[in-house]
Amino acid sequence: MSTSSPNNNGRHEPNLQCEESAGLDRATLNYIERAAATGLYEIRGLGSKRRLPHFDDLLFLGASLSRYPLEGYREKCITKTVLGSRFASKPIELEIPITIAGMSFGSLSANVKEALGLAATSMGTSTTTGDGGMTQEERRSSKTLIYQCLPSRYGFNPDDLRRADAIEVVIGQGAKPGGGGMLLGQKVSPRVAKMRTLPEGIDQRSACRHPDWTGPDDLAIKIKELRELTDWEKPIYVKIGATRAFHDVKLAVHAGADVIVVDGMQGGTAATQLAFIEHVGIPTLAALRQAVDALEDMNKKDEVQLIVSGGIRTGADVAKALAMGADAVAIGQGILVALGCNAATYVRDGKHFSAVDDYTALRTAPGFCHHCHTGRCPTGVTTQDPELEQRLEPQVGANRVRNYLKTLNMELTMMARACGKQNVHHLEREDLVALTVEAAAMAKIPLAGTSWIPGEPGRM
Repeated sequence: MSTSSPNNNGRHEPNLQCEESAGLDRATLNYIERAAATGLYEIRGLGSKRRLPHFDDLLFLGASLSRYPLEGYREKCITKTVLGSRFASKPIELEIPITIAGMSFGSLSANVKEALGLAATSMGTSTTTGDGGMTQEERRSSKTLIYQCLPSRYGFNPDDLRRADAIEVVIGQGAKPGGGGMLLGQKVSPRVAKMRTLPEGIDQRSACRHPDWTGPDDLAIKIKELRELTDWEKPIYVKIGATRAFHDVKLAVHAGADVIVVDGMQGGTAATQLAFIEHVGIPTLAALRQAVDALEDMNKKDEVQLIVSGGIRTGADVAKALAMGADAVAIGQGILVALGCNAATYVRDGKHFSAVDDYTALRTAPGFCHHCHTGRCPTGVTTQDPELEQRLEPQVGANRVRNYLKTLNMELTMMARACGKQNVHHLEREDLVALTVEAAAMAKIPLAGTSWIPGEPGRM
């Protein structure tokens, strides 16, 4: 439908401004106008903002008469989690099945890495190095530290690898499966540059695949090399960005992985192309179900542990992930928010200061910021700026993350007890129903009030 407006002579002429429609909404029009003006794609941090089928679309069937619930204050609910028991002589033993995902020094400040280690240690769980190598702060503060081996090999150090408690071979990331990492020049500080053997202040884009293998057979060789390097003590994780999860999990298990990490497309990142974040990968809900199917198909479910990440936010999310078959979860974006990401204030020397002006300078506002890639984080979380990083004091950040993890674990055990479980790892798919047809199909969970699982033969 065309429109017109009167000119100075009173005559109506066509309005040439592009109108919105279902296929050309305001966001799409802005994208086209920006692309036409600059010839560049958009880069941002964090994860997908589109609505996707997720754990919110599942509900628990709490116990009543056919099953009895447990008393929350009088009956124990075990949360102990063992990871890497397949081949490693020293598997990881955690107090809770909630871990901190890999986030690099470079993406995050040294203060943040220290805070994460302190928080993980206080809760009896693990944290992960991310790209760029191991900092002394995180090794010193972390009782259990997972060392990532990524395609870039930035900061990769065999001595540091031996000092870690497990090794995570990263094949892909949920926010950008098939793509490499990005670290813009404003975050390549002198220390980051030295650790990564890069020039200071220059944009860095890491490789999308490991340089010394071209397929799963080479992955098997690399896993054996890592085992020999660590005297077969350390568990070997393999992390995949969720796309063809069923086949990828099988190949990783065949290559000798002790633990599989599946990262759904709701997973976040410090920086990547917007097209990756919103248009590549599959939702965590679907990826988790495919991963469990693969392990069950190989009869490896009790031998190889599964960690799921990508959009885990609450204790209810954790409980649903475990009920679907995960052994543990890894959290990234939720941890950043707990640290103070997107908050209107930051704490320094026990005093609260406003960060609103800094958000305004980024042309955004508290709660709406996704400018992790700029290094101008108003709360000192995703920055290498010497002044800004002091806005996050390690002990203050650690206390906030500890409280967050504690809350998640309390919610997890509350849900398990409500389903009559004495161990969170006893949660099962029978405890869940789906609210939508899409979630039911992806998770292979019956639609609420029915026995119908879309696509399953004989289940109507």
